[in-house]
Amino acid sequence: MPVSSSHPPCAGQISSVQLVLREAKRLHRAAALGPLSEALPILRRLMATRAVTDRSLPGLFRARCTVQRKHVLRALAREAGYASWEDYRHALPHLDVSHLQQLASVHRGTSVLKLWFSDVSAARRFAAEQGGQAVCVGVQAVVLSTAPSGDAKSGLPPLPGA
Repeated sequence: MPVSSSHPPCAGQISSVQLVLREAKRLHRAAALGPLSEALPILRRLMATRAVTDRSLPGLFRARCTVQRKHVLRALAREAGYASWEDYRHALPHLDVSHLQQLASVHRGTSVLKLWFSDVSAARRFAAEQGGQAVCVGVQAVVLSTAPSGDAKSGLPPLPGA
């Protein structure tokens, strides 16, 4: 992920830690209380990252009131490539907030077409040929349009090593 400058955020600007905590809160509420269409994708992410390991997906959905914020934070950390929330928490102040905002917007807006790829190199090849911006999401990648959307009015940051 791109590294941000060492300058502290302005009073009206959100920090990367605050952004991830806000996203975790949103995901936690949707997983625990949201409709099936919102809860299942989040529960699948929790299971895919092994943040919750003691239940099957149907069992986790039936007992979704047991999902805690710590599970969501652990899943977000693992999706970002960190072993634990604690490691991710220490790295967050050094990460670019705009990149984190873009990652959060990838999982929102089901009405927007998102082109998913099994690896980053395939996404980069497609983006180079067809246009758009490749964004790494765990071991997978998504190509998003470079046109401004409702969630991201600014341009997308490049992937590391791009």
